Amino acid sequence: MRASLICSATLYSLTCFSFSTNHGDTSENTLADYVALAAKIARESEVKRDSSIRAFDADAQRISTTGKHAYIAPGADDIRGPCPGLNTLANHGYISRSGVDSVLAITTASNEVFGMGLDLAAFLSVYSGVMAGNITSVSIGGKPKSGGLLGGLASSLDLLGEAQGLSASHNRFECDASPTRADLYTTGDAVSLNLTQFERLIAMPKGPNGYDLTVMNQFRGIRFNDSISTNGHFFTGPFTHLAVNAAAHAFTYRLFGNWSDEHPGEGYLDLETLKSFEGVTGEPGEFQWERGRERIPENQWHRRPIGDDYTLVSLNFDALDAITTVPYIIAIGGNTGKPNTFVGVDIANLTGGVFNAQTLLEGNNLACFAFQAISVASPDIIRGSILGDLAQTAVQKLTDALNPVLTTFNCPQLIKYDKSLFEAFPGGEMGF
Repeated sequence: MRASLICSATLYSLTCFSFSTNHGDTSENTLADYVALAAKIARESEVKRDSSIRAFDADAQRISTTGKHAYIAPGADDIRGPCPGLNTLANHGYISRSGVDSVLAITTASNEVFGMGLDLAAFLSVYSGVMAGNITSVSIGGKPKSGGLLGGLASSLDLLGEAQGLSASHNRFECDASPTRADLYTTGDAVSLNLTQFERLIAMPKGPNGYDLTVMNQFRGIRFNDSISTNGHFFTGPFTHLAVNAAAHAFTYRLFGNWSDEHPGEGYLDLETLKSFEGVTGEPGEFQWERGRERIPENQWHRRPIGDDYTLVSLNFDALDAITTVPYIIAIGGNTGKPNTFVGVDIANLTGGVFNAQTLLEGNNLACFAFQAISVASPDIIRGSILGDLAQTAVQKLTDALNPVLTTFNCPQLIKYDKSLFEAFPGGEMGF
């Protein structure tokens, strides 16, 4: 399965269904918005980026925290969830302050505020809509109390039951060994920030750019070992561990770091900035956290340089860097019901020999394995086997726009994927 088919299998079949007349979402304006986004993704995929040239432009990179984007704490009916970045977007009105919004809105806001590449933002937004929403929209936290874009529709066409939001997507989207959230099966709460973990993170020796990847990669190794020693249901799936967990750690620095004249090349993430985006107040040893209080630092925070967005290629590079820095975190598998019972899955057996532990470190194979795994392992309805006749040309353009990016990964063909190997792990039942 070449990389271009990853989109066909996971994004195209589902997004095309979301525009069928069954969902009533066929307005010309909505279709036009998706077509416009597709065109922009396609244009940006053709731009040759030179990351060595990162001129700082204060006016262009400063993110507004005033007027319609002033911080407002969530109200009683507003939803907030496990992702500090999405909570921040909602608290500043870059997405709906209700905490329920469309895949399109989340994609564009992630790009505008954090400089996340449209390709990566589109992929993650659509996947969250598939696994935790009603495909076209998603709750960034729990189940909406009433109405909203989800409108009571079932998640993924009754595949996973009624849409519950990202807070209920454990091991399908959210995952164990998070930098700031506890594992679900150790505390029962994988949504709230864990202050003990936060204290441990900020106590790490800072890198050249503050809490940069030299810190986050090492902390990822610490959290990996924590989960093995405390969580009998700890599971590391190909997608959730190699892609989503990698992203959770990399995003902390790559998207929250503050760019300035003093740090134009990589940005700098200091404690106060990290506290703001994580919704933490107080001083070390006396930190406090309230749900949904994540915010952009007032009038002093600048996003990544315009034109130097953090793309799928960027994530692939950082994920590979993390594994070469902390090699043991590459393990796919899990605990078998008790702490310290971790058993790794032979990747060659899992993939019919297409990948193994050594070849995953070559070229783009790490990303190829992670993204192809969700395609091959997902139920037939996600692969589009019964929905192909519902395709809409406009939506196909959106996923077609992602194909050139993924095609450059030049992925080997993955045909066999023996998900039965995960049956030994209690945490792997719904894992990807």
